[in-house]
Amino acid sequence: MANGPVAVVTGAGSGLGRVVARALLGAGYRVALAGRRREALEDTANADPAAVVSPTDVADAGSVARLFGTVLDTWGRVDLLINNAGTFGPAGSPDEISVEDWTATVATNLTGSFLCAREAFTAMRSQQPQGGRIINNGSISAHAPRPGSAAYTATKHAITGLTKSISLDGRPYRIACGQIDIGNAATDMTAGIATGARQADGSVRPEPTFDPAHVADAVLLMAGLPLDANVQFMTIAATAMPFIGRG
Repeated sequence: MANGPVAVVTGAGSGLGRVVARALLGAGYRVALAGRRREALEDTANADPAAVVSPTDVADAGSVARLFGTVLDTWGRVDLLINNAGTFGPAGSPDEISVEDWTATVATNLTGSFLCAREAFTAMRSQQPQGGRIINNGSISAHAPRPGSAAYTATKHAITGLTKSISLDGRPYRIACGQIDIGNAATDMTAGIATGARQADGSVRPEPTFDPAHVADAVLLMAGLPLDANVQFMTIAATAMPFIGRG
């Protein structure tokens, strides 16, 4: 669809961002691909005429403003934001995490999501027809941490609060906001999990993973709803992931 809905996907140069962006393109969306590395974004786009490549640092307000300026100049509206960009950040107990590493993780995972949501909200509130949808990438860590992940886990808990606030503040403007919490999708970023992940008891054991295409399917389901319906929270994980239960 040359005139399909307009989506912005952050972290689109690799991993889940790439998979979701390509799924949206396949479903007829016009997609702005945001990420730090132009070459990686161009690989995601694969010369698709419905894709726009926009190198972006989500932690920088000016860079995010330029991203959304490009989208509005190109297509005139924003229907969907996938807040996907993120980093695992430092590993270690709280006393082993430097303030600089903490601040950098918050800047990317939390402030970056806020900055993108802020720009999307501004566009969605003012455009005609009014409204749109924001989907934040949370994590299983938005529910329960892994050992040594204070910075990452704190940002993902905060994403849940951001999601709820945007949902509430977006009601008068037909802006829906939901969150997808993902556990052990098989990407380059999570490759080590399949060979050995640190458990709560201190042991290291391999964990099951699942095809990230199923994450894209879930995002398409959330994105495809009319704006009077919303998946507020969805958790998708490998069935046998050690998440539900004790141990």
